Amino acid sequence: MTALRIKAHWQRHHFNLNIDTTLPASGITALFGRSGCGKSSLLRLIAGLEIVPDATVMFADHPWQHQQNFVPLHRRRIGLVFQQSGLLPHLSTEQNLLYGFQRVPPDLRRLMPADVIRMLELQPLLRQPLASLSGGQQQRLALGRALLANPQLLLLDEPFAALDNQSKTAILPYIRTLVDETGIPLFFVSHDSREVEKLADQLVLMDAGQITEQSSLTAALANPNNPLFDGSDIISLFFGVPAEKDSWGRIPVLSNACCLWLGDCTAPIPTSQGQIRLSIRAKDVSLALSPIADLSIQNQLPAQIINIIPYRQQFLIQLQLADGQLLQAEITPYAVAQLKLTIGLQVFALVKAIAIR
Repeated sequence: MTALRIKAHWQRHHFNLNIDTTLPASGITALFGRSGCGKSSLLRLIAGLEIVPDATVMFADHPWQHQQNFVPLHRRRIGLVFQQSGLLPHLSTEQNLLYGFQRVPPDLRRLMPADVIRMLELQPLLRQPLASLSGGQQQRLALGRALLANPQLLLLDEPFAALDNQSKTAILPYIRTLVDETGIPLFFVSHDSREVEKLADQLVLMDAGQITEQSSLTAALANPNNPLFDGSDIISLFFGVPAEKDSWGRIPVLSNACCLWLGDCTAPIPTSQGQIRLSIRAKDVSLALSPIADLSIQNQLPAQIINIIPYRQQFLIQLQLADGQLLQAEITPYAVAQLKLTIGLQVFALVKAIAIR
C-alpha cells in the first residue's frame, strides 16, 4: 500500500508541530480536530508550501523532503483545493478548468478533460460565466482543475467551510466519486464531524500540534469517547447495496443477511463502488427482545449485544448485526434493567426509515 511518511518538529511563534508518523495514502483520509490544532500546518508541510528545517516527507518511497533534498510543490504533483476556490476571474469557466491541464507534460496526462467533466458533471457549468456560479459550483470547478493537473495526491483544506449545508450535501458525493474512479488518495482537513462520517475511510485526530490517534473510521466510531463525538450524537455507519424501489417507493439496502429499508427517496442516492453509506444515530435505535407485529417502524434487525457502555447518564448498547456490521443504540438505564440486557443476548434493533441519513 502507498504510504506517506512524515517527520517534523516545527516551532512557529507560539505553536509547535510535532509529527512522526506513517499514514496510508489510499482512499479518503480526514485530518480532524479543533481550530488551531495543526491540521492545515500539516497539510502545508505535505504540499511543500512550507520549508521546515530537518523535516522528512516521503510519498511512496519518493523523498519530497529529506536532509538537503527539497522537492517544490509543482514537482510533487499535488492537487490543492482550499476554502476559497482560487479561480481566476479574468479567465472563463472553461479556461479555469483547463488551467493546470495545459501545464502537464503529455506523457503524464492520465486524466483527460472529458473524464473530469463527466465525473463532476461540469458540462452545464462550462456554458456559464464564472461570476454566475454558486459557491458549491465553484468548488466543483476547483476540484476539476486540481484533478486535471493529474496529481498523485489530492489535498483539500476545509474545502466546504464556506458552503451552506445544501451546497455541502450536494458536493460530497462528487468527492467520493472522483476518489473511487481515479484511485488518487485524498487528504482533507475538517472540524465538522458530519463531513467526516460521510466521506472518510481513515481518520487522523490532531490536538496541540500532534497526532493523537489514527484509525479506520469504523474503528473510530466504535469508541464513544472519540473526540469526533464531542458535542455530537453517537452514530453508526451501515454499508449496503441499494436495490429497486418497491411499489410504495421504499428502497431496500442489502448487506449479506441484512436488509435496511429507506423511506421514499426523490433525490439520487450516491454510491461508492456500488455501495451506499448510511448514518444512523444511536438515539434513533430502539431495542426489543422479539419481533413486534403491527408496528410502524419498518426496520427490525436481529442483532447480538457485544458491549454495554455507560454513556452520558445513559447506556450505549453496541450490537453486531447478522452481516457483522456494528450498530449502536443509546437507551436509558431503566430500559437496560427492564429488558435485562446482557452481553451475548439476542435482540432486535428497531430503526425508523425516516431516521436514516
